[in-house]
Amino acid sequence: MGLLECCARCLLGAPFASLVATGLCFFGVALFCGCGHEALTGTEKLIETYFSKNYQDYEYLINVIHAFQYVIYGTASFFFLYGALLLAEGFYTTGAVRQIFGDYKTTICGKGLSATVTGGQKGRGSRGQHQAHSLERVCHCLGKWLGHPDKFVGITYALTVVWLLVFACSAVPVYIYFNTWTTCQSIAFPSKTSASIGSLCADARMYGVLPWNAFPGKVCGSNLLSICKTAEFQMTFHLFIAAFVGAAATLVSLLTFMIAATYNFAVLKLMGRGTKF
Repeated sequence: MGLLECCARCLLGAPFASLVATGLCFFGVALFCGCGHEALTGTEKLIETYFSKNYQDYEYLINVIHAFQYVIYGTASFFFLYGALLLAEGFYTTGAVRQIFGDYKTTICGKGLSATVTGGQKGRGSRGQHQAHSLERVCHCLGKWLGHPDKFVGITYALTVVWLLVFACSAVPVYIYFNTWTTCQSIAFPSKTSASIGSLCADARMYGVLPWNAFPGKVCGSNLLSICKTAEFQMTFHLFIAAFVGAAATLVSLLTFMIAATYNFAVLKLMGRGTKF
């Protein structure tokens, strides 16, 4: 019963908003990075196969795509690490806030953790003392960050602004592919449009994907319709949509993190706990 009571008390002290935001952040980042990486690879193949016959025309585009793919690797690593830190910060500040309002009391688990962090009850031998001292130093360094919720509020706010730009940029390829798909629908059902089929084209040059001297640079009529029917085009289109959804989920998680961290910081500040506790 002691262990069950301890687990129940710990669950009552869990920051549910931070838990939901962390899960949403991991899901969104994984979806954005994984689908975005594969969608960029599919775009590269489509450009090489249908829109340009000269490698020099799309050489710069390939370099940009590869650079974005490396950025995706770094983005995934950063967000998984930062999401874990935000979750730890949520546990740290939520526990402090609930102690202020008397909703969360220290249990045997809490006392044991406090003794470990402060270095209490170290081992009798030199080995036990060394392990306790090392753990104490790690917890002390982590506590320096977790003890300053204002830093997390500022960093998360700046990161949210940056990710808002990423979210907007992720909508651009969806817009391009949607326009191409709409043009293909007009070609497939000519009765819905007054324009001739031969004049309906998808021009990669007008979006800045290829230079204006690229040949052919655009595909029209039945040739464009055959491209839209390929599995490669359909898969790339849906991957960009999934990446856009992942970016939206990550943005929502960052906003949730920011609101929760701001609330906890404001309560601790108003209660006279200061920015460090």
